[in-house]
Amino acid sequence: MTTTVETPATPVLRLENVSRVFRMGEIEVRALVEVDLTINPGEFLVILGPSGSGKSTLLNLIGGIDRPTTGHVWHGQTDLAALNDQAMTAYRRQQVGFIFQFYNLVPTLTAHENVQVATELVDDPIDPVTALEMVELAERADHFPSQMSGGEQQRVAIARALAKRPELLLADEPTGALDLKTARRVLSLLQRLNDEQHLTVVLITHNPAIAGIARRTIRLVSGGLAESRVNEHPIRAEEVSW
Repeated sequence: MTTTVETPATPVLRLENVSRVFRMGEIEVRALVEVDLTINPGEFLVILGPSGSGKSTLLNLIGGIDRPTTGHVWHGQTDLAALNDQAMTAYRRQQVGFIFQFYNLVPTLTAHENVQVATELVDDPIDPVTALEMVELAERADHFPSQMSGGEQQRVAIARALAKRPELLLADEPTGALDLKTARRVLSLLQRLNDEQHLTVVLITHNPAIAGIARRTIRLVSGGLAESRVNEHPIRAEEVSW
C-alpha cells in the first residue's frame, strides 16, 4: 500500500526576525521588534493592535512599501529586503493589491477609469467591467467618487485592487471610515473573495470585533508579536457588531 504524504503549500510570504527602527535625530523608535510570521496561500489573516502597535509598519513591509532594518521578508526564494527599487516596484505592481482606509480614488476619474488605471500596470489584468461586477457596482461604472457613498467608493477600491489579479490583498483599516452596516458589506465582500476566489487577504485593524471573521489573528503590542490565534469557526461578516 502506498502512503501519500501531503506537501505543505509554499507560503506566500515569510517574515524572519524582522525589526524596523525609525530614527528621528538622536531618538530611535522601534516600530517592529523581531517579528516572525508566515502568510499561507488562501488564508484570511487579521493583524490586530492599538494605534502605535506596529500594524501599518508590518503591512508596509509585507506590501513592499518599506524595508526592514534587520531581518528578512521572503517571497518564495526572494528576499524583498535585498531587492533594488525597480524590482520592489515590480513586486508591488504584480503581486499586491492595496485597499486603504480612505479609498485613494482619483476624484476626476469615473469608477471604471479608476479601476482601469490599475489594469494598465500589469500584464494579465481583469477587465474593469468584470472587476466592478465582482463588487456589484457595474451600474456605477460611469459615476465619479463624489457621486458615490463611502461604501461604494471602498468597493471601487477593492475592484481596483482585484483587477491586477494580485497574489496578496492587503487591507489597511478598510472599514475605519464606514458605519457598521456599510462595514459589514465591505467585510462580507472580502470574506467572499477569500472563500470563492481563494484570495489571500491580510487585514489590519484596531477593532477586535473584526477578528472574528478571520481564520487566523495575530496581535501586536509595542511592535512585538504578542499572540497568534487560529479561529476554527470564523463568523460571517454579517454577524460582526460593535
